[in-house]
Amino acid sequence: MIRLLGILGGLSGALDLGTGAPLDESLVRCVVAVRLARAVGCPDEDVRTVLYASLLEHLGCTAASVEGARLFGDDISVVRYSFVADLTRPADVVRTFVPGVAAGSGRGRARTLLSALRAARDDEPPRATCEVAGDAARRLGLGDGVVRALAHVTALWDGKGYPAVGGEEIPLATRVVHVAGTAVLLALLADPQTALAELRRRAGTQLDPRLVEACTAELLTNAVRAGPGEARGGAGPDDGEGPDPLDLVLALEPDPVRRVDGSALAEVARTFGDLVDLKSPRLQGHSAAVAALAADAAGHLRPADAGRLRLAGHLHDLGRIAVSSRIWNKEGPLTRAERDLARLHPYYTERILARAPALAGVASIAAAHHERCDGSGYHRGLRAADLSVEARVLAAADAYRSRAEGGGEPGDAADHLAAQARSGKLDPDAVAAVLQAAGRRRAARVTGVAGLTGRQVEVLRLVAQGRTNREIADLLVISPRTAEHHVQDLYVRIGASTRAAAALFAMEHGLLERG
Repeated sequence: MIRLLGILGGLSGALDLGTGAPLDESLVRCVVAVRLARAVGCPDEDVRTVLYASLLEHLGCTAASVEGARLFGDDISVVRYSFVADLTRPADVVRTFVPGVAAGSGRGRARTLLSALRAARDDEPPRATCEVAGDAARRLGLGDGVVRALAHVTALWDGKGYPAVGGEEIPLATRVVHVAGTAVLLALLADPQTALAELRRRAGTQLDPRLVEACTAELLTNAVRAGPGEARGGAGPDDGEGPDPLDLVLALEPDPVRRVDGSALAEVARTFGDLVDLKSPRLQGHSAAVAALAADAAGHLRPADAGRLRLAGHLHDLGRIAVSSRIWNKEGPLTRAERDLARLHPYYTERILARAPALAGVASIAAAHHERCDGSGYHRGLRAADLSVEARVLAAADAYRSRAEGGGEPGDAADHLAAQARSGKLDPDAVAAVLQAAGRRRAARVTGVAGLTGRQVEVLRLVAQGRTNREIADLLVISPRTAEHHVQDLYVRIGASTRAAAALFAMEHGLLERG
């Protein structure tokens, strides 16, 4: 049995990177939120809800990645500066949000401001964020309180957020998270006093005034100082010498602490893999498909460990979250600078996974999925002697699935892997095991699962790709009105109302596997 909070505490680093925050910001926010909840007299069960909700505040951050990158040119800076700025104040939008996003995207400020005006009229991104966060929390088994708290994560005290509820209609845990999150973000950017002044300015609009009043300078200062140097922006002569924020978070969990078995750990890994795959319609279902293929291949190549390969497969692309969706969605070849950014994702994967003790054993496997036996891979340029049998299998499984999902002719993926083995890039035994497993998986594939008809699965896949009703109608050779009816019926059946939530549903039920 493994402590769930230890796993999620480590994986929260992915959410930090995906929102442009320094590593450990989620952990420090969690410390402040729990102490704030205690300060206002919350019982243990409410404190537990606050703990998990604050740690995973940005669990739905990839839900709007595609739209953020399309509209602004960068999704990560959009999320970051949506929290740094007070978007209810036009002056803050112009003075803080626009310059920050313009710098992140490389676009001009005028164009960024125009995009911000357009985005203000669209409620799908916050809806998608809430839907995806709530559904992911359900899959993680965190309980109804956390699911409800995260499903209100973009609500505002004055009722002008999403969902359109305000005041004490917003779950208490969500309100605590909002105050703690704003306080920590601004304290790390500036200092606790600046953060507290901004909290008071936002009280009554974004934030619960009673909770703002309870957030003291002492509470905030002690938590921020406890973080390592990176969480504090690298400031101070004692960088890295304080207690590990993860240890502080673990000490705050009320008894009894939650523990999970191996199957639950695999579901945690799969959930995070699916969330990262939302970064691009091209990636949807990729992590789960690689995990299944690599685990099956392990049965054909002893002594490969199927359990570790399944975990590594689900998490191998975790580092993609740190790279803008603009790059993952770009049509045509990447520039050299863009290619260099894309090639950093295995590094980020390793960095995130190494922080969770229960996942440290798969970190090196997951991070090696782009290494090649002849040393031509990345990010370390390792050779065969440095690669475990699991790393070789994962590399072959990832290469196969990437090729199969690329829309080529049947057999292209197998031919590609065989050529890579002949050239010395991929291990021949690993390739043979993957091809054997791939053939068996094709024979066993089924459709129409999760209670949906074949046509509904077709519609679901197109919705997940972000297709409009008009495009769905053209592709399925039906009228736009019929396409709209199919989409609305689908949303009702799966309990979703956004493309991202539909895509997450499809990935959870294995309905997107291609090739």
